[in-house]
Amino acid sequence: MGLCISWLLCFVLTVTNALPSVPTAYGYLARTDTKGNVLNQAPWFRLPYPGQWGRPTISLAGVFGIIAGVISSVVESVGDYYACARLVGAPPPPKHAINRGIGIEGLGCLLAGAWGTGNGTTSFSENVGALGITRVGSRMVIVAAGCVLLLMGIFGKIGAAFATIPTPVIGGMFLVMFGVITAVGISNLQYVDMNSSRNLFVFGFSIYCGLAVPSWVNKNPEKVHTGDSLSSRL
Repeated sequence: MGLCISWLLCFVLTVTNALPSVPTAYGYLARTDTKGNVLNQAPWFRLPYPGQWGRPTISLAGVFGIIAGVISSVVESVGDYYACARLVGAPPPPKHAINRGIGIEGLGCLLAGAWGTGNGTTSFSENVGALGITRVGSRMVIVAAGCVLLLMGIFGKIGAAFATIPTPVIGGMFLVMFGVITAVGISNLQYVDMNSSRNLFVFGFSIYCGLAVPSWVNKNPEKVHTGDSLSSRL
């Protein structure tokens, strides 16, 4: 409901020209017509099929890049499973359930590659945050949402309509969802002995590396030199 109201408000402000029409002006991204071509160019009906973009190709950069993404995605998914169970009041998932979840995500990646989407499938932390906000944890809701996504993939106009959501509206959603995700993650520390110097070091060092290392690499890209351009970019 909040998304629809924000979207409608941006539409009204766009129609009344209350928002600037100059692309470089502040507030331009809140207009709903900045992605108008997406809706006009999208077909009404299009059935995806395997190999629609041609034969698949394999490259060394792609293999190593995807492997890095898969490893980090597996770690993220395990955390998402525990966070999801905690938000809905369910017991922590057992190891065999986590293994099945990772296996299904791998199967989804294979199917996604066959259909040529260019990216795999994984659990989405933003959805866990949305679950914490809406307090809706029914599996049937997820099944219904999956059916809607299937329709969006077949009927291009529906998917293109969602693509016109203004960037500030999406940013507002992320502020709330990532805030909930962060809070849920930190709340798990209540089960950890924070009087232990080892646990304090692990927690603090993890936060430091996550914030400092990417910032340092962005500011000093020339410092990372392995002798091979591909390895350096990775």
